[in-house]
Amino acid sequence: MKQWLKVGLLHLVSGLKTGMLLLFLLLAAACSDSPDNPVPTLKWYVFDEPSGAFETAAKRCSADAKGVYQVEIAALPADASQQRVQLVRRLAAKDTAIDLIGMDVIWTAEFAEAGWILPWLGEAADQARQGRLPSTIESATYDHQLWGIPFTSNIQLLWYRTDQVAKPPQSWDELIQSAEALGIGTLQVQGARYEGLTVLFNSLLASAGGSVLDKTGKAVSLEATPTEKALRIMKRIATSPATNSSLSIAREDETRLAFEGGSAFMINYTYVWPSAQQNAPRVAAHMGWVRWPAVIEGQPSRVTLGGINLSVGAYSRYPQLAFRAATCIASQEQQRLAAIKGGLLPTFEKLYADPSIREALPFADTLRATLKNAAQRPSSPLYNDISLAISRTLHPMKAIDPQKDIARLRKNINRALHSQGLL
Repeated sequence: MKQWLKVGLLHLVSGLKTGMLLLFLLLAAACSDSPDNPVPTLKWYVFDEPSGAFETAAKRCSADAKGVYQVEIAALPADASQQRVQLVRRLAAKDTAIDLIGMDVIWTAEFAEAGWILPWLGEAADQARQGRLPSTIESATYDHQLWGIPFTSNIQLLWYRTDQVAKPPQSWDELIQSAEALGIGTLQVQGARYEGLTVLFNSLLASAGGSVLDKTGKAVSLEATPTEKALRIMKRIATSPATNSSLSIAREDETRLAFEGGSAFMINYTYVWPSAQQNAPRVAAHMGWVRWPAVIEGQPSRVTLGGINLSVGAYSRYPQLAFRAATCIASQEQQRLAAIKGGLLPTFEKLYADPSIREALPFADTLRATLKNAAQRPSSPLYNDISLAISRTLHPMKAIDPQKDIARLRKNINRALHSQGLL
């Protein structure tokens, strides 16, 4: 496609009338595709979603386009780190085959700063924001600009056995005391040296009223009082007899399996609900949930947000078609499908009142309340290094020294912000 046409489309999308925009789209397709392939194929790079919800959404939106475009999924690895590595390598090489990207929320600042994704402008941006939970919009925003359309969300809850626990704990103090009263290995938390450990720390820190970076996103914050509160809870978890000796290697799946095997409490994401129903129906029959425990008594917790936003690759040959396809894929209809079929949380707030979704996700009210007050991970192009600095400083959790490790965290995160040393 001619470069002038591509640039012109990007700047005119927010002001053109529908008919003229469609004309431009058809012109773009006409000058880009060979006679052998008259319908542009948009490649959507996203993790291999096992339920088939993404594949169905791609087919539905292709059909709705009525020959203007078709969407084809290019599956990424299941591991988020491997997804990022593959995309970074291809985008750094200006790969024109990347039209749509299923973006982990932690990539927004990095990909935007590098110029690998296109901003959402004008009416397209307004439509991307409309009706969605503010926390999900914030996850797709960097430097006051929207870089993706919120598609699916993800956040942790506290899961417990109703046949072992009469009243679910509301704070971390209550949780640890209750778990210890029930015996050894009754509390399951992620403590391996990976992103999950960063998420645990970030959630505790935000719940205590602190943050990793300041409001500029360019300097370390880590106020003393909330940081020490977060580190003391991590230390207490790691040294409690209620926690398994395998804490230092425990990720989401290890904690899920331990809970299905009989533990009383678990911090984890909502995928554990369908897993227990399928793999451990006796456990599922006594499975309760409640909001993540509070750090400060009487103040609601703030839990770290996860999820997937849809972004348009900067080197795509069909940028405006990709914006159109992303809007379709992230629509209410497709989010309903992803929630019911795949257990993926919607970003539209009204969907949490949808009867079909409430049947699939009976904890919808708890999710909505948690998502409304969710914590963001540090918004920085250097987030990957920041996360590594946190997880390596605080691993293993049993070795944490709350007072000394505040200084170590500040030093290591500051080094990450200035790209000093390899993590």
